[in-house]
Amino acid sequence: MGIHDRKEKEKEIRRNDIIDAAERIFFTKGYDHATMDDVAKEAEFSKRTVYVYFNSKEQIYFEIMTRGYKLLIAMLKTDAPKENANHAIAELEQMSLTLYRFSMEHPEYFSAIMEYENGELDFQKGVPVQSQEDCYALGEELLGHLTGALEKGIAEGTIRGELDVVQTALVLWACMIGVFNIAKKKEKYIKNYHRTEPEELLSAAFQLITRSIQTESGGSLR
Repeated sequence: MGIHDRKEKEKEIRRNDIIDAAERIFFTKGYDHATMDDVAKEAEFSKRTVYVYFNSKEQIYFEIMTRGYKLLIAMLKTDAPKENANHAIAELEQMSLTLYRFSMEHPEYFSAIMEYENGELDFQKGVPVQSQEDCYALGEELLGHLTGALEKGIAEGTIRGELDVVQTALVLWACMIGVFNIAKKKEKYIKNYHRTEPEELLSAAFQLITRSIQTESGGSLR
C-alpha cells in the first residue's frame, strides 16, 4: 500500500469513527440536543478535526440516515420472496413486515429515518450536495422496491392498471410511515385502551390500504 492509499484509508477510518461517535450521541441525547462539541468529545478528536471531515451536524445526520437506508434495503433484499413465488400483494405485505422488523431490530436508525421523513432537514444549510444525493439515491432505491411490486401487480392483474405507479408508491410509503409512527409512539395507549397490539394495527392498515389498489380478483391469487 502506497503512502497516498494509506492516508486515504486513515481518513476513512477517522471519518467512520466520527460517524460512530455521532450515532452514540444522537441516539442517546437526541439530534436536537446534540452538538458538534459533544460529537468531538465522544470521538476523542478536537472540534476542529471534526470540522475537517464534516461541516455541520446536519451533514453527519445524513450520513447516519445513509447507514440506516443501506441496512433496510439489505433486509428487503434478504426477505424478498423468490421470483414468481408470490404475487404482488404478498410482496408488498412482506415489505411492510420487513419495515416492522427493521423498526424493532434497529430502532435508532428507524427513528432517524422517521425524523427525516417527517422533518425539514432537506432545507437545512451546511449539507454538501453529495451527502444529500447519496441519501436521496438510497431513498429512490427503496421506492424502487415499491414501484417494482406495483408494476408486477399491474402485469399480473392483481393491481389496478390505471394507477400511476410512482404516485401510488409514494402514497403507500407515506401511509405506512404514518401507521408505523402511531404504532410505535402510541403503543401503550393502543394496547391499554383498544386492546390492540401494534402488529394487529399494522396488519389492519395494510389490508385497508391494499384493498384500495387491488383489482376484484387481486386477493384471490394467494
